[in-house]
Amino acid sequence: MMPQTEVSAAPDRLYKDYVNPHWVRLLDLLEMNVNYTCCRGAELFSAEGRRFLDFLSGYCVHNVGHNHPRVIAALKQELERSGPAMLQSHVPELAGELAERLCRLAGGRLTKAFFSSSGSEGVEAAIKFARAHTGRAGLLYAEGAFHGLTCGALSLMGYGFWREGFGPLLPGTQAVPFGNLEALREALATKRFAAFFVEPIQAEAGIRMPDAHYLAKAQELCRRYGTLLVLDEVQTGMYRTGPFLAAHHFGLDPDMVILAKALSGGLVPVGAVLMSDEVNASVYGSLQRAFIHTSTYSDNSLAMRAGLATLQVLDEERLGQNAAAMGAYLRARLRDLLSGYEMVREVPGMGLLSGIVFEAPRQLRLRVPFEAFRKIHPALFGQIVVMRLFRDHGMLTQICGNNFMVLKVAPPLTVREAEIDEFVAAVARVMEVTHTSPAFWSDTLGMARRVANI
Repeated sequence: MMPQTEVSAAPDRLYKDYVNPHWVRLLDLLEMNVNYTCCRGAELFSAEGRRFLDFLSGYCVHNVGHNHPRVIAALKQELERSGPAMLQSHVPELAGELAERLCRLAGGRLTKAFFSSSGSEGVEAAIKFARAHTGRAGLLYAEGAFHGLTCGALSLMGYGFWREGFGPLLPGTQAVPFGNLEALREALATKRFAAFFVEPIQAEAGIRMPDAHYLAKAQELCRRYGTLLVLDEVQTGMYRTGPFLAAHHFGLDPDMVILAKALSGGLVPVGAVLMSDEVNASVYGSLQRAFIHTSTYSDNSLAMRAGLATLQVLDEERLGQNAAAMGAYLRARLRDLLSGYEMVREVPGMGLLSGIVFEAPRQLRLRVPFEAFRKIHPALFGQIVVMRLFRDHGMLTQICGNNFMVLKVAPPLTVREAEIDEFVAAVARVMEVTHTSPAFWSDTLGMARRVANI
């Protein structure tokens, strides 16, 4: 057994040696390789005693904040009762309770649930259910989408970075431009597609907001041509945008909704696919098919208990209302303080899912280095902003995965006004340096040199 002193001397060494060395190198490069020892609410504390504010929430995982005490207490109680956590030869009562609660919150025709361990696994399940229900094989998705990194989910994403090197993916998938109803109508009219997978707000594409009537009209078109509407609410659900689902902003009644990330308070892997009775019966249509689609950890009691506790916290602490109020305050403050900076184009968002959209500067003294560094790597500018916010101001966030010119801003739904003020002030200071100080661009050059030497 390795002595504890050897492990603690280099806390990331075993991860580097046995898991993913390049992840450690990337964090080192960004000066974000921090050993966190305590995480509570929106606050993160390092081994050195430094405090950070989390404005990323693990990509919308920590809606109730880090390590919410009520969720932890519920998990401890579940473990201590020594019940049938993973028996798989019984009726898991907690799964029924959580399914009923989720379906009631979602409303409409969503009356059944299948539980998974992640959003990607939920997407895979939705593909199977849609094909079983419609008898069609084709799958539609929106350009810019991010649905996960398993092979089926990758088949619903067009961005080459995520797909490259993994061989042939599912055939019969097709992208349509997000927001383009005519392109959607033309594709649906072929009647080849089992489902249209779409995020109500495209998070990784840069917090892309739909036009007011796009999703409702897309739903009408799906119904007309016999294609299921599947909403990926992995990032937008669980009160992230205010209501339980982002779909509720638009009056939608989808055939399926995929949830994950925030469902367990960030403590246990769990996801859910909500669906209509008709879709559910297409898969579980007889005694013989009662177990035709399942997953090892699907209904495990720890995940179900975490889900129930998380929903209770979200409800009783009125975190959906807080998301709506604090999100509006956050965007108003950002727009106010950043309006004079030419590299900030807009601040879109809904609830506590927001973005800061950057653009190329007009002034020659800024445009020359900006374009030079963009040629080195299109993400370089955004990552320097992320690094500056983290290193200089203790703010954790990240650029969007499919749009490197957008900074994602998604704090826990427990965030307070004072914490938002801290974050907005930090962003304003970084933008001031970006627009006035050569030090920002020398940072960028330094990072480019370090990348070249790796």
